[in-house]
Amino acid sequence: MPDQILDDISHRRYNPLIGSWLLVSPHRTKRPWQGQQEEPSENKLPQYDPECYLCPGNKRAQGEANPQYQNTFAFVNDYSAVKEEQQDYTTETKSDDIASRLLRAQPVTGRCYVLTFSAKHHLTLADMTARDILTVVETWTRIYASHMSPRHPLRDRAAQAVQSIPPSEHAEVDPARHQLRYMQIFENKGAAMGCSNPHPHCQIWTTSTLPEEPGKELAEMTKYRKQHGRHLLEDYVKLEIAKGERVVWQNEEFLVVCPWWAIWPFEVLIIAKQHIRALVDMSPEERLQFAEAVQEVTRRYDNLFKTSFPYSSGIHQAPLDCYGQEADMSWFHMHFYPPLLRSATVRKFLVGYELLAEPQRDITPEQAAARLRDCGGELYRELPN
Repeated sequence: MPDQILDDISHRRYNPLIGSWLLVSPHRTKRPWQGQQEEPSENKLPQYDPECYLCPGNKRAQGEANPQYQNTFAFVNDYSAVKEEQQDYTTETKSDDIASRLLRAQPVTGRCYVLTFSAKHHLTLADMTARDILTVVETWTRIYASHMSPRHPLRDRAAQAVQSIPPSEHAEVDPARHQLRYMQIFENKGAAMGCSNPHPHCQIWTTSTLPEEPGKELAEMTKYRKQHGRHLLEDYVKLEIAKGERVVWQNEEFLVVCPWWAIWPFEVLIIAKQHIRALVDMSPEERLQFAEAVQEVTRRYDNLFKTSFPYSSGIHQAPLDCYGQEADMSWFHMHFYPPLLRSATVRKFLVGYELLAEPQRDITPEQAAARLRDCGGELYRELPN
């Protein structure tokens, strides 16, 4: 069956990264829409907001004043989802006890950070240059390195990486009191994605456990390597470059693609072309090329519907505490999950069938990639009226 037919028929696609399926229904884009519509975001924010708890010099929610930082600024979240110290919890497991089999729980400790991208309240990653974003990538790298286990196979690489990065007075963090297992770096951009403050920032959650999604990916990548002798994402990068139809943009080191298994309408994946296992595995040039990839994605998003495009994004990489095989099975990549479907005002909802059966999407990833390829060039709001 020719692949083009998939633009017109309902079908399922397999996601090898987590071992799941999704339903694709391209014909549904023709249906009329009378449901909820979002307010388009025009990004008319001031450079400084005296009421913003992330702007330089302002007081945060619990009264502590921010420093007069210039670029990035990191601090422990005033309302962290996990804490380093808490009451201990253990359960006694009995093989013949139904409750111990079905009502399971485990304690999770950790530390959560907030990291601003810029001192300027009105800038988003789409407004920033690749060099500006490089400062963010360097800060991510230093924070990751500061939380790595002493036994981590990338410790020497981390030391080299940190030496090549200029110190940042207001983005240094102390090591955690206890060794943590995983670091999830993520950004929720826009009110549509639950962002509570428009000042450009991300969050970094470090936890004593390996979370569900990166855990599934690591398991599937390990299984693929054992079965085929190659890395899953290594093969996938080569396949997508050869086919080209889902490629949005690429440079020497990174590929931007609407993945075959994408759930969200304009979902994008940034994948390292070579075997980069974590941020600390990158050379200075690779960090800059990664920053360029992030800039390309966010700018094209804004250009697509002429709006400040909402999304959730996050980096998946080697755990903070891992042995050699786990590090070797990891392959650095970054997910972008944007909700907008037809315009700046119509979003996709994961409800009904998606919650009770399996994920579903309307436009195909190939159609989404073609539209994003056409959105390059200058950021729309920088163009003359």
